[in-house]
Amino acid sequence: MKVVLPYGHEKISLEIPDKNVVGILEPRDIPGVSDPLKEIKNALENPLDAPRISEIVEKGDKIAIVVDDHTRPAPSYLMVPPILDELEKAGIPMSDVFIIFACGTHRPVKPEEMKKLLGEETLKRVPKENIVSHNCDAPDLVYCGKTSRGTPVYVNRLYYEADVKILTGDITLHYYAGYGGGPKSILPGISGRITIQHNHAMLLDPNAKMGVAKGNPIHEDMMEAAKKAGVDFVLNVVMNTKKEIVKAYAGKLETVFYTGIKLIDQIYKVPIECKPDIIVASPGGHPFDINFYQATKGLYTADLAVKDGGAIILLAACPEGIGHKVFHEWMLKYKNSKEVGDALRREFILGGHKALYLYSTVERVKVYLKTEMDPELVKNVLKCTPIEDPQQTLNELLKENSDALVCIMPFANETLPVIKK
Repeated sequence: MKVVLPYGHEKISLEIPDKNVVGILEPRDIPGVSDPLKEIKNALENPLDAPRISEIVEKGDKIAIVVDDHTRPAPSYLMVPPILDELEKAGIPMSDVFIIFACGTHRPVKPEEMKKLLGEETLKRVPKENIVSHNCDAPDLVYCGKTSRGTPVYVNRLYYEADVKILTGDITLHYYAGYGGGPKSILPGISGRITIQHNHAMLLDPNAKMGVAKGNPIHEDMMEAAKKAGVDFVLNVVMNTKKEIVKAYAGKLETVFYTGIKLIDQIYKVPIECKPDIIVASPGGHPFDINFYQATKGLYTADLAVKDGGAIILLAACPEGIGHKVFHEWMLKYKNSKEVGDALRREFILGGHKALYLYSTVERVKVYLKTEMDPELVKNVLKCTPIEDPQQTLNELLKENSDALVCIMPFANETLPVIKK
């Protein structure tokens, strides 16, 4: 069998003996809509449990629109222009519209990235000075109170002071928040570092896992924080693995989010009969493997499916390297998952959690990494085995065990294996 997996902006092909292939573990192939712009406009014109944007706003209002940053594939260039149309219908000048990139703890969006993310039309309509990247360490963040779980909610001042607040993004699986989209545009998207750290510290809870919303303390805390910050309208999309829009939802935050995750479950939760010996996985190509901090999500899902003592061959380009200073430092500072877990319980520091997940995986299975990163960094810091030729590595593993079962995960960041009981 010949298989093709994404790798950065490219593809990698592999050949696997038919007798060894247990299956290709990937989301359901649901085609995108023929006219994505029409789908988005239809959602905006028929919102769920909310009036239309043009009925919410009034002349003189300042409008904040939150969009995803460079680490997410949400098609903001398609989503924002119809929102601007709705605002203009209501008499809102573009000088009163502000766009905020939900960067969380990520770096700011670069000027050259804005055109791709927002599209030329949006950049021509909205004043350049009105488009900003959120800074989680900004000195002027606004305190909105504490959640019931004790998370102090600090959010972007520009967002908080807006008269009408609109969130956009794509609904996805998330490996400890349960799902992305919805309230994640607020927390971590435009929240303060202390807010994000307190929320993410709950990932040690056994219910903080992929594909779980109800009872997931991280998700429930995010939703509560979003309500404290205030959300007037949401536009979210569900996409297939080709990044085509399958469905758009608009309206009230909770209705949009919980309706969307039902479709996500249908597409991205994938049953598997048994755990294979070897998994060849790709996070899904760019931007999911823009750095290793993002690519570890694909390693996490592959780890859920592979046997104890098995092997994962991960194809992750990571042109921006590890991608997180704390993650890098903790992989050097601590020697195993127990040390990292103890440190996180003493004081949760964002980025340290990635070290916990990575150590937990490399202690259980062998991880081979095809990447653009320095092989010495891969070996000595990430504790993985650097490889140049995935085909050769796979052949060697099959030579050691000719009966090994092999599973392929081309979009591991977005695939949730569900082991059949």
